[in-house]
Amino acid sequence: MLIDFFYTLRDAKLPVSVKEYLTLVEALKERVIAPSLDEFYYLARITLVKDEQYFDRYDQAFGAYFRGIEAKSALAFDVPDDWLKKRLDRDFTPEQKAQIEAMGGLDKLLERLKQLFDEQKERHEGGSKWIGTGGTSPFGNGGYNPEGIRIGGEGGQRSAAKVWEARAFRDYDDQVEIGTRNIKVALRRLRRFAREGAADELDLPDTIRSTAANAGWLDLKMVPERHNNVKVLMLLDVGGSMDDHIRRTEELFSAAKAEFKHLEFFYFHNCVYDFLWKNNRRRHAERTPTWDVLHRFTPDYKLIFVGDATMSPYEVVQPGGSVEYNNAEAGAVWLRRLADHFPRFAWLNPEPERLWEYRQSVSIIREVLGHRMYPLTIAGLETAMRALSK
Repeated sequence: MLIDFFYTLRDAKLPVSVKEYLTLVEALKERVIAPSLDEFYYLARITLVKDEQYFDRYDQAFGAYFRGIEAKSALAFDVPDDWLKKRLDRDFTPEQKAQIEAMGGLDKLLERLKQLFDEQKERHEGGSKWIGTGGTSPFGNGGYNPEGIRIGGEGGQRSAAKVWEARAFRDYDDQVEIGTRNIKVALRRLRRFAREGAADELDLPDTIRSTAANAGWLDLKMVPERHNNVKVLMLLDVGGSMDDHIRRTEELFSAAKAEFKHLEFFYFHNCVYDFLWKNNRRRHAERTPTWDVLHRFTPDYKLIFVGDATMSPYEVVQPGGSVEYNNAEAGAVWLRRLADHFPRFAWLNPEPERLWEYRQSVSIIREVLGHRMYPLTIAGLETAMRALSK
């Protein structure tokens, strides 16, 4: 059985060696873990995976081999699990949605949520008042409300103002095989070459001219090697609705790392606030203040946002609108600061452009950034690169 598991990991392009596999077998023989699939998961990961950038590939391969494993996320509120089990998905007609009224702001939503936690004593489903599933109440999951707070479960309508659940994001893999060469070709419009460093490359035309002028005596001429000296700063949205666009974002990220020698990147979730991070597994412990990014990188960097800009409008325009913590300043303030500091910027959106008009948050961000939002397509990339190179 473990031999097939070993080859499953290899097929997933994990650099697993035979020696590491034998170490895993030896550990099992010595009974270092209890007979539990969960404990085997961690033992195999510790033994076989030496770099955390491969953790996500390992998770996918492990789940594909040992089917039926489902991770449960911890909730920020202690709500009984049986209240939140999704029995069915309700489809609401446009007329039903039009009848559902918002509660009048994020502060009122949070105040009402606290009241319900004090009053509600049992599970509820399909209603319009209590915390439950499949209804029109602003609190719960699986239903619809234009200004809701999702509690547990997976998002469906993507209109929640806050998401009360623990989130686990993963870094974009910069080693993914490029699906199309056209992405790299489009990014090359931004390249600007210059000769820098020591003179260690043969300048053949000048060598020929100098040798001819020197009566045939060889006169070698050297020049510094040509490098693409354009500097790029990428800010990448990760998690949530961006899970739908992982493949295309990874292709863009891989292409950018191959094309640009001077590439810096940070992650954010939904909208940029007062800190960013480099590693999603340590994003709560290792944060970089956005002010530090503004001070560290000079205005000659090309700034590229990558995100679907799909969220509650509160997350962009209101302090405390972040789904993860109470941010002191609105996301729109930070977007404007970044745009003012880096005059050459663009936002690449993987969402189909035909859907933008139906996303209020997209319209707000486009307005804040002077309509410098482009679709993450080949044509959109070429247009964005031309704008950045001006």
